[in-house]
Amino acid sequence: MPGHGPAAATARRRLKPGERRLQILQTLAAMLEQPGSERITTAALAARLSLSEAALYRHFASKAQMFEGLIEFIEHSVFTLTQQICEREAEPRLRAQRIVAVLLQFGERNPGMTRVMVGDALVHEHERLQQRMNQFFDRIESQLRIGLREGADPTLAMPTVDAQVRASALTAFAVGRLQRFARSGFRRVPTEHLEAALQLLVV
Repeated sequence: MPGHGPAAATARRRLKPGERRLQILQTLAAMLEQPGSERITTAALAARLSLSEAALYRHFASKAQMFEGLIEFIEHSVFTLTQQICEREAEPRLRAQRIVAVLLQFGERNPGMTRVMVGDALVHEHERLQQRMNQFFDRIESQLRIGLREGADPTLAMPTVDAQVRASALTAFAVGRLQRFARSGFRRVPTEHLEAALQLLVV
């Protein structure tokens, strides 16, 4: 019945500003997880939350700021993990494999975030959002390049170029797997045969 249960109790309890912001972002991410969902409007988001659009804008100045909140979550989550890998894994090639693995595992666990990462959810949104995701993958590629340069064969004529080529290929592989996941309606998981694929790419 309306007005009863945990959801109603939560609605009756006045949320703190930080809690409401988090609730808005969680709801946006959940809406992005619906395969084939079209562009999400603030009206649809507000309706899902049983709020007015004006209430949304008390917490975020624009929808672009909401997406920036999701991107900040992606950046913090992934780079916390990759930094730990860089600090703890001494073997450069294994380090590169693990960086790619945690990126794809994050995407698999967070389908809505995957649509943000590959840009599907950012079509028709502010250009700076896509630029920020481009910078995210540039940073992933840089972490891979640095590690692969450390582990390059010393007999190579141009070890830095070799590391760049390998890092670029690994990043493109990761982006491709995430795109396939999003565009298959989340049916083709990005970690499919991952260990075997990485062994072919990082030799």
